[in-house]
Amino acid sequence: GFQPKLEESSSLLQTAVAVLQSSYLDSTSQDGFQYSQAILVENDVFLSELKAFAQAKEAAGYSQEELEETFAFLLFDNEEEAKEVCQTGLRVNSSSISTLGDPAKGVYISKYADCLHPRPWYHGKSGYIVICKLIKGKVKVVSENYTMCPSPGYDCHVAVSRNNVPSKTSHCQAFEQSQYYVYEVSDGSTAERPRQICPYIVI
Repeated sequence: GFQPKLEESSSLLQTAVAVLQSSYLDSTSQDGFQYSQAILVENDVFLSELKAFAQAKEAAGYSQEELEETFAFLLFDNEEEAKEVCQTGLRVNSSSISTLGDPAKGVYISKYADCLHPRPWYHGKSGYIVICKLIKGKVKVVSENYTMCPSPGYDCHVAVSRNNVPSKTSHCQAFEQSQYYVYEVSDGSTAERPRQICPYIVI
């Protein structure tokens, strides 16, 4: 009875790689990464919270587009850290970035699968990527150094997109500009772990 398990994991790997490849910022990344194994994260608590979040926002009049599930990415150097996030969720105070909002009140997660770290990957580096499902909800576009708290009535901040980004934009800037800053505020207090992010696959 072990056969299907293996097939499952290879199709899971294909799914994961397809998600990653459709989320590259730089087209040259297609050839630059190799992925070896994928582990499905099935955390019923997070899945039901994601669903509950969607239902609550739908009841609050959010559009289908705002409730759509998308993917976002986290990079870890070791498997323990990656697994820990899958068990405990992405919590506030886990980021050193503060360009889009106070890291003590929200979490940062990458929009692009090839821009996961302030420094570029070097050849031979390896790590673990956690692919998360994300419901962006109402997104507020903010200018950099927006150190304010989460915006009332919104669920997520993104940086002003610059179409005229010079090709020399440092990797670090590109990384900071392609983050989602996600938070959940209810009754004036910020959730320790925003429900709209749900770890999905570790690769």
